[in-house]
Amino acid sequence: MEKTELDQHGIIKSGVRILRPGEYKTIRNSVKREKQIIMDSLLLTGLRYIEFERLWANPDWFDGNFIHLPDYAQGKVKRKQRERWVRLSIMGKAILPQLFEIDNLPERMAFDKWLQYNFPDIEGLCAKTFRKTWESWLLITYPERTLEIALSQGHTELTQLKHYANLPFLDKDKEEMKEFVMGW
Repeated sequence: MEKTELDQHGIIKSGVRILRPGEYKTIRNSVKREKQIIMDSLLLTGLRYIEFERLWANPDWFDGNFIHLPDYAQGKVKRKQRERWVRLSIMGKAILPQLFEIDNLPERMAFDKWLQYNFPDIEGLCAKTFRKTWESWLLITYPERTLEIALSQGHTELTQLKHYANLPFLDKDKEEMKEFVMGW
């Protein structure tokens, strides 16, 4: 992938890349459809990769509007919530049926290696990128809904403030986020 102005001003938080909408679109448009669906689903749900794998295996957790993650879906020992409802944007609701049509998902390590192999010049790009990007975009777009965002993501507001707030998004970025988060 060619270096663009957006790439030169990448946002890295705790070693993980937080994507600007333009970066996400560039990455997305350079891969085959199946990988686009996986990346779109990871981004637009904000799920941890283990939750994502379990959702794919349990499509009935998606009711057409929300994802209901039961206790065993999360696989995180220090989780703040035993179960949770994940709110989706209009685009998120539209992409999930396509996810369930995919025959096989790569395991997380394989997905991370695929990202590193295909995008070696993008520092910090990994499976966590999509979750961190999503929560950051939601906070920038809906600052008045921090508690609702935290609950949907399975975080506390303190975790949210430490890791996802106050990132250097440009006005252009904020405008481009709207198409992704609309209806959330």
